[in-house]
Amino acid sequence: MDDLVFFLTAFASLFAIVSPPSAVVTFVSLTNNVTYEEKNIIANKSVILASVIAIFFAVTGEMILDFFGITIDSLRVAGGILLFVVAFDMILAKVSRESITKGEIDKSIDRSDIWIFPIALPLLTGPGTITTVIVLMGSAESMMQSGFVILAILVTFGIGLVLFHFSRRIYKFMGYTGMLVFTRLMGLLLAALAVNFIVIGIWNIYISFSSM
Repeated sequence: MDDLVFFLTAFASLFAIVSPPSAVVTFVSLTNNVTYEEKNIIANKSVILASVIAIFFAVTGEMILDFFGITIDSLRVAGGILLFVVAFDMILAKVSRESITKGEIDKSIDRSDIWIFPIALPLLTGPGTITTVIVLMGSAESMMQSGFVILAILVTFGIGLVLFHFSRRIYKFMGYTGMLVFTRLMGLLLAALAVNFIVIGIWNIYISFSSM
C-alpha cells in the first residue's frame, strides 16, 4: 500500500473511532461547572494521557497478541464487530456503550480526576480505539508506515485538543442538534471501516487455512 494512502487510511480510521467533535458534547457536560482555565488544563491532561495510552498499545500491541496467541486477522474480525456496534450507537446518536454511559457522566461531574476517567479513558481511548491502533500497526508493511500510525494518533488527538480548548464556543455555535448530525456522519464512516476490517480479516483467515 502506498505510504500516503496508508497514512490517510490510518488517520481516517482513528478520527472516526475517536471522533473528537462528538466527544466535545461529553466534554462540555463534564466541564460545565469549571472555569475556562481549569477546562483547558483538563483538556491538556486528558489528551496527553489518551495519546500515551494509544501509542503504548501501538508499540506493544503485537507483543500482547503474540503472548495470548491471537493473530492480527482474528483481532480484525473481533475489532470490526466491536467498531460496528460503536458505529451503530453513533448513527442512532446514542452514547456509545463501549466508551461511557450517561450514569458515569453524571457521577463524574464533581470529581477532580475526570481528565483520567472518563475523558482520557474510555471516552478518547476506549476498546475501539485501542483495537484500531493495534490493527493498523499490524497492517503496517514498513517502519515508515508504523511511524505514520503514530503520526495519525498524534494528529487525531491534536485535533481533539484544539476542539476541547474551543469546546464551549463550538457547542454554542453548532448546538446539540449540529453535534448529533456530525456524530451520525462519523458513525456511518466508522461502520464502513468496521465492515472493511471484518471482510479483510475473514478473507485472510480463509486464505491461511486453505493454504495448510
